[in-house]
Amino acid sequence: MNGRFHPNGYLRTMQFLDSIHGPADIKALGEEQLKALAAEIRARIIEVTSVNGGHIGPNLGVVELTLALHRLFDSPKDQFVFDVSHQAYVHKLLTGRNGPEFDKIRLSEGLCGFMSRAESEHDAFGAGHAGTALSAALGMAVARDMKDEDSHVVAVVGDAAFTCGITMEALNNVAEKTRRLIIILNDNKWSIDRNVGAMASYFNELITTPMYTRLDRQLGRWLSRSALGRGVLRVASKWKKGTKDFLVSSSLFETYGVRYLGPIDGHDIARLERYLAYAKGCDQPVLLHVITKKGKGYEPALASPEQFHGMPPFDKFTGRGESKAGGPPSYQDAFGRALLRFAEDDENIVGITAAMPPGTGLVHLREKRPGQYFDVGIAEEHAVIFAAGMATRGMRPVVAIYSTFLQRAFDCVMHDVCLQKLPVVFCMDRAGLSPNDGPTHHGLFDISFLRSLPNAVIMQPRDEDELTDMLWTGLHLEQPSFIRYPKGSGTGRGIKEKAELLGVGRAEILREGRDVQFWALGPWLESALKLAERVEKELGLSAGVVNPRFIKPIDGALLRTQAEAGARLFVTMEDHQKMGGFGAALLEELANADLHTAALNIGWPDCFIPHASSVEELRERFGLGEEALFEAIRRKLARF
Repeated sequence: MNGRFHPNGYLRTMQFLDSIHGPADIKALGEEQLKALAAEIRARIIEVTSVNGGHIGPNLGVVELTLALHRLFDSPKDQFVFDVSHQAYVHKLLTGRNGPEFDKIRLSEGLCGFMSRAESEHDAFGAGHAGTALSAALGMAVARDMKDEDSHVVAVVGDAAFTCGITMEALNNVAEKTRRLIIILNDNKWSIDRNVGAMASYFNELITTPMYTRLDRQLGRWLSRSALGRGVLRVASKWKKGTKDFLVSSSLFETYGVRYLGPIDGHDIARLERYLAYAKGCDQPVLLHVITKKGKGYEPALASPEQFHGMPPFDKFTGRGESKAGGPPSYQDAFGRALLRFAEDDENIVGITAAMPPGTGLVHLREKRPGQYFDVGIAEEHAVIFAAGMATRGMRPVVAIYSTFLQRAFDCVMHDVCLQKLPVVFCMDRAGLSPNDGPTHHGLFDISFLRSLPNAVIMQPRDEDELTDMLWTGLHLEQPSFIRYPKGSGTGRGIKEKAELLGVGRAEILREGRDVQFWALGPWLESALKLAERVEKELGLSAGVVNPRFIKPIDGALLRTQAEAGARLFVTMEDHQKMGGFGAALLEELANADLHTAALNIGWPDCFIPHASSVEELRERFGLGEEALFEAIRRKLARF
């Protein structure tokens, strides 16, 4: 492959990367060759993500670390577990996936943007959410011990994941359950936004404190037991001089029975290899504290680590993203601006995020009303209960969490919010498809798990103006409310100056009709209007379109009126799985009212939906394109 992009702005041949067909191919490379390979890997990632978008900064930051892991261990016999796994592009390139499938990463017919067990034997554990790596790695290590196998398990955990309760739960079990586990603390001070909380401060203190008041002589004696350990001590000359290259025994990790080594330069392959070689021979769990730079080797990513955590397509030479000038605002931006507007008039209104201020739109509140903004780190369960506590004291908390991430806090939503009927507003973006990210990020399950909860009011807007009205309505309810809306641009229809209080459980008729009634949620309304027109023109039937607005409570009065007025067919449309979704709610309402009108539920099947280039492509693939739906409606009507 010739003529590839290089971060310095010139073109070069991929001399080393093109010869790497598996991990064994990098083991014989010398120091200078490894440096050249690292540069080529960065160039390859920048080139591909500039076209496809993707997680750029996290991957550029772990190039040397991933190279060192594959040189010291033997994948797939030895298993690597990456937390979140959005930083596994380098791993994919080194494990035989540097071909056309990498060119299409996160697109149809391309690689998944995360680790995937179905994709490669080298992907030991799939994940797209934070906090899973240490628990999974410990499970693998214990299973290895029980089978008396000779292999290594390495968990690569970002510093932000230590604010996640699951990680700390796993850490509490490590030393008790196994004597052989290697934990890499990949410390770059960032999750998506800059890390927050006591753990972030603690890690920063480990890095920046210039001198210990005492040295850990016990650690020195422990390392001196072997020739390899003595070699590590020689490399870590700063430790002998009294500056902090190792942590004293009172560290957080030592109290959990995990031996700490670090901090270590995460971009020095030779040093990383020495530490990893030593860790392989240790007879107790070891944590290597590795310092990396998010976006290493690409100036735009270093300058804007938040933006380059995950980027849409961009100009690879300048780092500038695609211009959106003149386009409609995203639902996330519309929500963030509406919340700021309401919070400026009421100091009891607060916004809460779990480490996702840019993705949720809460950056507006953070900038203008920081006293009413709370980032709790990657801790969705805590975010929900924290909001519940605030609500008991008269505050009006608005919790902004992706639909797919709120799944992690289901018990807290039920036990701590809904059971106590607390007025917490949940704003769930990414409800529906997140096509490039795939099954870990598709918000296709929230209706089914929330609809079962008493006291919950569930809404979905048709546009950004209605989203504003729903937020305003939720802030005036004396019970929990949930607003779900999709990723990406809104409709561009504009937002009126004064928000409107909506009648709970009241739907909106967009198109009058009698024979066929379309009840469509959010993005499906445009398709419903087109289909209704075709039903009238091609089938000669009167077709109406309803914007339900409220998923729970559903507008049962309107449903009964339409059924009793002679509707032959109800068609529900939703970006949610059919099982337990909005269509199921409508069928239950019909059954409870002893109405026997036929219904056709349009939604996603009972399977995990893969990643693809676009929502439209996935709809076509799963039989949800306009032509397929029209034929389904025609066939349904022909039965009676």
